[in-house]
Amino acid sequence: MTLHFTKDVLPETVSSDFQNLNKLNEQQFHRLIEILFQFLLEPKETERFMQQLTDFAGEQGMSSAPLRNLMKSVLLVPQGALKKNLAAELIREDLVTLGLSEDKASHFSQQWAEHQEALSRQAVSQALMVNQLLDMEWKFGDQDVSISLHRRHLVVRSFMFSGNSTL
Repeated sequence: MTLHFTKDVLPETVSSDFQNLNKLNEQQFHRLIEILFQFLLEPKETERFMQQLTDFAGEQGMSSAPLRNLMKSVLLVPQGALKKNLAAELIREDLVTLGLSEDKASHFSQQWAEHQEALSRQAVSQALMVNQLLDMEWKFGDQDVSISLHRRHLVVRSFMFSGNSTL
């Protein structure tokens, strides 16, 4: 099975998880994809995402643990697609290859097309915000190792901004 979003061989559970999504009716599937994209757009809101999945499972008479495992498989697609900057049509093809129905794959890819720009912008900003250099000091000096041997050394002191603190 050749997929655009990954070159890795996926476990069989991933394909069966996508086939299980076909058991959801249109309204249920749309709501689940809405929850998914809300999380993708606000990835720091993990607790809210988990609570929404638990609530969704309760409303649908499902157990939340299998739903969470299913969503782990579903998350592989947008994460891989984001890394490769895939077009919505390629995502639709991958979803159909994984066993998702044509209608559901089309809905997912439409949501991807709608949110791709924001997701890409967010991914770039997260990559750039890892550590911002605030200041750097340079010092050259001599260090006596023995009476006849001198070693030059360079001391570099950098100040990195990491969240709310300076390193």
